[in-house]
Amino acid sequence: MLTACNGSRKGDANLSDNPLLQSSALFMEAPEFDKIKTEHFLPAFEAGMEQQLAEIDSIVNNSEAPTFENTLVAMERSGQTLKRVSNVFFGLTGANTNDELQKIEEKVSPLLAAHSDAIYLNDKLFQRVKAVYESDQSAIEPEGQKLIQEYYDAFVRAGANLSAEDKAKLMELNKEEASLTTEFGNKLIAATNAAAVIVGSKDSLDGLSETEIAKAASDAKAAGHEGKYLLNITNTTQQDYLSVLNDRTIRQRVLEASIHRTDKGDANDTQSIVLRLAKLRAQKARLLGFPNYAAWKLQNQMANNPETVLAFVKSIATLYAPQAQKDAAELQAYARSKGFEGDLTAADWNYYADKLRKEKFGLDENEVKQYFVTDSVLKNGVFYAANKLYGLTFKERTDLPVYAEDVRVFDVIDQDGKQLALFYTDLYRRPTKSGGAWMSNWVDQSYLLNQKPVIYNVCNYAKGVDGQPSLINYDEVTTLFHEFGHALHGMFAAQQYPLLSGTNVARDFVEMPSQLNEHWAMDPEVFANYAKHWKTQEPMPAELVKKIQDASDFNQAYSMGENLAAVSLDQAWHTLTVEEAEAITDVAKFEEEALRKVGLYNPQIPPRYRSSYFRHIWSNGYASGYYAYLWTEVLDHNVYQWMVQNGGMTPQNGQRLRDMILSRGNTQDFNVIFTAFTGLQKPDIRDLLRARGLM
Repeated sequence: MLTACNGSRKGDANLSDNPLLQSSALFMEAPEFDKIKTEHFLPAFEAGMEQQLAEIDSIVNNSEAPTFENTLVAMERSGQTLKRVSNVFFGLTGANTNDELQKIEEKVSPLLAAHSDAIYLNDKLFQRVKAVYESDQSAIEPEGQKLIQEYYDAFVRAGANLSAEDKAKLMELNKEEASLTTEFGNKLIAATNAAAVIVGSKDSLDGLSETEIAKAASDAKAAGHEGKYLLNITNTTQQDYLSVLNDRTIRQRVLEASIHRTDKGDANDTQSIVLRLAKLRAQKARLLGFPNYAAWKLQNQMANNPETVLAFVKSIATLYAPQAQKDAAELQAYARSKGFEGDLTAADWNYYADKLRKEKFGLDENEVKQYFVTDSVLKNGVFYAANKLYGLTFKERTDLPVYAEDVRVFDVIDQDGKQLALFYTDLYRRPTKSGGAWMSNWVDQSYLLNQKPVIYNVCNYAKGVDGQPSLINYDEVTTLFHEFGHALHGMFAAQQYPLLSGTNVARDFVEMPSQLNEHWAMDPEVFANYAKHWKTQEPMPAELVKKIQDASDFNQAYSMGENLAAVSLDQAWHTLTVEEAEAITDVAKFEEEALRKVGLYNPQIPPRYRSSYFRHIWSNGYASGYYAYLWTEVLDHNVYQWMVQNGGMTPQNGQRLRDMILSRGNTQDFNVIFTAFTGLQKPDIRDLLRARGLM
């Protein structure tokens, strides 16, 4: 019998009462949040791992010759309990964590790493997979052949061909990496909450709307600072406040709080974790026979290798740089014309950019927000667009339990009247939630397992106060469309095997459907349906809509610059050799040197994420893959241009998009899928640059 962890399980006597150890009795196996308790998780994880290892043991010891059914399909059927527990647990640790859940996560993460190694470094199991891989596959359907290829590649990437000694070393590295990534994520949540800026005077908040000031007062009171004002810090370097706060001292305080949230030498400092992870990943890559971590990690991506990523970044940076210099000179001159002395800093850039935007286009962000009620954007925008393009309808239901009072649940009905999916939304900020926005599954789609998708979106919008609804800016509007693009990718999944289902695709492809969905936010019919004043329900005036459109590519060099810098940091950390990684002792110094090396060091335009709070690469699975956002933005603009040239947002185009991309999961080569839809042999960067106003 294989084993991944030792020791007896606590609470074995109560396993029969643990709701995580059997399929949910609720509709579509939706999680039983009303029954699940914190103490259920650890015993359920341990039981789930033990159960899967027993299932794997049966596969390994099967006396019959290896076949597709008795090996690969059997592996796909294994681990259902563990998958159910993991989906619920990690969904909660991201969206509604607490100290107890974090302690469990810290304990279970290395156990899960060891469990994965017990499967993928099992030589007998690999030999069975290899035997099927090397056999005649002509009688197996294409999706089955793809499953064989994916499993074989996964075993090889995981180290199945290593010696027993090297496998043991790798397992130790994997366990440590799992612990460190969990620790990083937990420290970052605490650091971001602790970084909130307390302001004593309302006058210091001049520039914020009365609603925003009321929210700051409410947040301060909730945090024990009644009579003061609290400005929460979000996950990125730049903060929305910086574009409107008139008090430069407060702007500087906010930016400093953001930049230094995790490098203050306190309990939430993550720098030592960053350094250790960089070294550990370089060691892991060498052990697996690769020069660096990125070379290992990018094997199954569209880009395939770090050299392609570097060339991609350079191709954009070369065209971006002149526009960035032009924008900086224009903004500096504008600031001086308004009495500003000295050179602009990162705390000033968006402030003066916002003022210049108002003068150039007459666009006031506070005025715009009055027309973007979060609930209307969701129902009358996101859902409306999905109905127009794909024929989907949505019906809210209140009979299913949720994990927080703001969470809502919707039936998703397909155009044929049948249930397609369940969809949960969790849109509002709270201290127990990680920063940013994301999509994931409570239940994964699989015909083999007779499962339909149960999907959720999480965002971090400010709730309304004093009887006013939640109002968001246009960037947040596009975020809601973006995350729902991921949701559609999951909802339209039509795979036999869970490994290949839905969004289980390459990082540099998975962001394409989500970014494509952002375009529908500004479709005239869709926009008119959701952009209505929260008080009067009057539609946004045509002249204000035009101002938003005219200003859409304003300050894009800044946005591109902070993204390119973040991509470059990710690649810099993950293309280190072991010796190079071991020589680094100063995170900030390494950052500066890395950005100078690629011509992207600019204190006025800091990276979207500094290394010490770059959750994507240290805790969220995007190590060496942050470039995927820009890469897939190129893909998305190419796909969008095809749709524009062929009638735009029509049901026919929606069906084509669903059939050729959104429903395919990981059943075909992504380059083949892209070429089949667009007719392009390779992605064309020009559509992106034109959309960004950079050419």
